[in-house]
Amino acid sequence: MSKQPGILGSLRNPVFRALWVSAVISNTGGMIQQVGAAWMMTLLTSSQGMVALVQAAVTMPIMVVSIAAGVLADNYERRTVLLCAQAFMLIMSILLTGLAFAGLLTPWLLLTFTFLIGCGMGLHNPSWQASFSELVPREDLPSAVAMNAMGMNVTRSVGPALGGVITATLGAAAAFAMNALTYFVLIGALLSWKPIKRERTLPRERFLSALVAGLRYMMLSPEIMAINLRGFVFGAGAISMQALLPLVARDALGGGAQIFGILLGAFGLGAVVGALNAARVRARMSNENVVRAGSALFALCCIMVAVSQSLMLSVLVIFISGTCWLNVNSLLNVSVQLASPRWVLGRMIAIFMSFIFGGMAMGSWLLGWIAETQSLTTAFFVAAGILVVSLCWGLFAPLQVSGDLNLDPVDRHAAHALKLDLNRRSGPILIMVHYKIAQADVTAFLALIAERRRVHMRDGARRWTLLRDLENPDIWIESYSFPTWTEYLRHTERRTKADDDVIRRLLALHCGPEPVRAQRTIERQTVVPLDDMPRIDGSLGVD
Repeated sequence: MSKQPGILGSLRNPVFRALWVSAVISNTGGMIQQVGAAWMMTLLTSSQGMVALVQAAVTMPIMVVSIAAGVLADNYERRTVLLCAQAFMLIMSILLTGLAFAGLLTPWLLLTFTFLIGCGMGLHNPSWQASFSELVPREDLPSAVAMNAMGMNVTRSVGPALGGVITATLGAAAAFAMNALTYFVLIGALLSWKPIKRERTLPRERFLSALVAGLRYMMLSPEIMAINLRGFVFGAGAISMQALLPLVARDALGGGAQIFGILLGAFGLGAVVGALNAARVRARMSNENVVRAGSALFALCCIMVAVSQSLMLSVLVIFISGTCWLNVNSLLNVSVQLASPRWVLGRMIAIFMSFIFGGMAMGSWLLGWIAETQSLTTAFFVAAGILVVSLCWGLFAPLQVSGDLNLDPVDRHAAHALKLDLNRRSGPILIMVHYKIAQADVTAFLALIAERRRVHMRDGARRWTLLRDLENPDIWIESYSFPTWTEYLRHTERRTKADDDVIRRLLALHCGPEPVRAQRTIERQTVVPLDDMPRIDGSLGVD
């Protein structure tokens, strides 16, 4: 990657700084709530599987809601989406607090409210992270992502310890009340933020169309797809340190809520140290090597926690696992953001989160089930095995993401004058591009045109075909279509300067006396209506 900015670079921006501090306070409240929920579950039931499901109830809704939230992040003002998410979580937290003080909570009711608060986080996260590109310049984006991760993990060191103290002294209901209060801080900061209004030249995409466009972009972007799959596997193994820690505190170490808070605090403190060194690590190691090293070291930590009966050793090992978690997770997150243009950024972040949190939710359920049916030690050994899979995955499909891509839009064709009167629903639109390619350059041309096809299809083109003239084999015709004029304009807005590199190389292969010719056409039906078709006897119409 290119030169890494300092970890604190993004804090030079006063708006980002205010929002970041408010988010740290709010996330601290969230961690206090999670500690209270996890410990209350141990009081409500003796089932180890139900205890592990508390973490699954936090992560699973993020997987379920995130993709839809990504569509909202790309089509509506992100501050509005953030305010709606925070208001929803505030209401759910107040209800949870009231039920807890009234003594009406049951294990499944606790999981339900935990799930609903997780849904609010799922709605919040894509818009929050996609807002970084509005708040800081591109060179400070890795810093913003790392600071966000560090802020979340500062809360893992402060929040669990504070949550343990509050839960142990005042009860879980007080922990839920503290969480509810912290939402007001972030809501106030969001109300004071005045983002720059973006002028829309096209109508908002319909929800389903926008969702399909995001999934299509991800499926046709090999780099992003590789990041998502790796994040799923890593998340499934790495969640062990969070999902099983209540059982480590209670069963392996014989402690209570305070010991649980100390263990989670060690994990969070390790993540903070990891964040402070993340830029230095990425500067010295490739993306793939960071993920491999993090997976290997995390797997070793799982094994050591599985056999440890010492609080000091467990705290040290969990601290190291926190540094691994932060470095791998933030690197994958930054890679997705640097590989995604603005028009689809919210959806790509949301899909990445769905993969990694989906892995975490599945890992929480699987490891909790193993801990209950087999043993806690076995569950940690299985987690280590999953992380070894993440390590070996890179041997066959290494990450290949560059932070040097220029993803600014080109928007070259939108201003072209038309001699036909079209409205936005006119179509279908057919594009044909004519090339003249010497026989010696055919192999290179086919390789480049395949890449161009991927880019076009990723950005919304349909029915892409490549034709060759039978009478003049040097002539090649690229053809693709769009259902409406609006979809064609969306396509032109989505083209980035990085995509232009393929176009320049294709143009360099063109050997005709005139420039490459591109035609934009609209299909017109020419079938004669049935009533006007001639009969066999020469008359018109039908009897």
